[in-house]
Amino acid sequence: MVVVGVQSGTASAQPDAARESGATALALTPGQRVEAIKDAQADSVGQAKSLGLGAQEKLVVRDVIKDADGTVHTRYERTYAGLPVLGGDLVVHEPASGKTSVTKAVPSRIAVDSTTAEVAASAAKSTALKTAKAEKTAKAAAENAPRKVIWAADGAPVLAWETVVEGFQPDGTPSELHVVTDAATGKELFKDEAIETGTGTGKYNGTVTIGTTKSGTTYNLTDSGRGNHKTYDLNQGTSGTGTLFTNSTDTWAGGRLTAGVDVHYGAATTWDFYKNVVGRNGIKNNGVASYSRAHYGNSYVNAFWSDSCFCMTYGDGSGNSNPLTSLDVAAHEMTHGVTAATANLNYSGESGGLNEATSDIFAAAVEFYANNPSAPGNYLVGEQININGNGTPLRYMDKPSKDGASKDYWSSTLGNVDVHYSSGPANHFFYLLSEGSGAKTVNGVSYNSPTYDGSTLAGIGRDKAIQIWYKALTTYMTSTTKYAGARTATLSAAGALYGTTSTEYKAVAATWTAINVS
Repeated sequence: MVVVGVQSGTASAQPDAARESGATALALTPGQRVEAIKDAQADSVGQAKSLGLGAQEKLVVRDVIKDADGTVHTRYERTYAGLPVLGGDLVVHEPASGKTSVTKAVPSRIAVDSTTAEVAASAAKSTALKTAKAEKTAKAAAENAPRKVIWAADGAPVLAWETVVEGFQPDGTPSELHVVTDAATGKELFKDEAIETGTGTGKYNGTVTIGTTKSGTTYNLTDSGRGNHKTYDLNQGTSGTGTLFTNSTDTWAGGRLTAGVDVHYGAATTWDFYKNVVGRNGIKNNGVASYSRAHYGNSYVNAFWSDSCFCMTYGDGSGNSNPLTSLDVAAHEMTHGVTAATANLNYSGESGGLNEATSDIFAAAVEFYANNPSAPGNYLVGEQININGNGTPLRYMDKPSKDGASKDYWSSTLGNVDVHYSSGPANHFFYLLSEGSGAKTVNGVSYNSPTYDGSTLAGIGRDKAIQIWYKALTTYMTSTTKYAGARTATLSAAGALYGTTSTEYKAVAATWTAINVS
């Protein structure tokens, strides 16, 4: 790391008792993680048999988490007759002593009558392209042939085709639209946009410390201390990586460099938060960095995460004059990557709302962690954008409905709401669990959080709420988790971290009831 300035404020790890508990995940080196995954895969046949899976079902290891008390959590994808099973993911929990348990995305056993498709791949492709047209996807094209899969995420498992249509969403965001169609009837079963968006501001983060590298007489934005994270200038382009930011000196300020510094700082701070607060070594927990791209498109008012490039991308805002590069945007986008690498919550319906909320939750957590007066921690989302033209934020965690679209509480119709608004109840849960209900001021910002049942909540503190949500995400949630499943997952996490008779466990239960999830 090269120090290019003095950060305004200090960053602290904010440790709490849960980081020392037996349920805390051990920080494995990249080599140890690879070996753990290799060992689990070697034992996958026996594991499948012990779980009672069918003869044609196989397990593919995605990740292994080892807790300090010896408990091992192994996350698997599933195949059937060699075909990927969408909705077949599961997590096996093996304590050092005691009974093994399992968390499944779907409870049903995977079986279909035949793996021969009655509907041709070309027909599935046509259906997917029609769906993309309905979504107003520009330059839509299915670059690769549809792949045959088993769709098991909703209802009885069926043979299906999955088609990926690429193009651009109406606001200029790239599109990777996954469309699943029934291989027997041709009916569309599911659609999922893989490019996950969020909005923020180009407000500069002040004088900060960033990691740079010197090559010859030139400096560049490569952070060797954080997995070699690189930040590129797309120069208003919409593809490729652009050009690595360089400078003749190691003092970075002014012009196009400003957005680059904001993005680079945001990535570094988010990396540090995950490593120091929850013990995660990079987005995939393997010590390898993603990369960032600034100055995307022309007057592009958004930012997004793409798992296919494993990168974050930031636009320059209206008139290319206000880059969307705030700290909470960087943390929000990087967290989409963490979610993709762990629970992989479907970006649709209630699961999509939980996906978005997870990014908002850890964006707030990173702001508080950074303790930077230029970007103070709060429970507001996109507060510096002024996208509404009146100084109000995009979203409010204490009372989500204040934005005019988000929901405060769960209801049976929540899955029909846009994921940026169905995130409201989970954001509300996190605020209430952290701070409690009623009127109060936190870090100079006034809040007044209501409850569905009129209850009064005290809150357990943000640090404990962070530990609970992170453990739930990485250990107990799956791709199909909805709000009821999130309640179960966070209770499991609170029980593991603090005990099932603890104040924290009881607070989690009461807080879900307070947003109408019981």
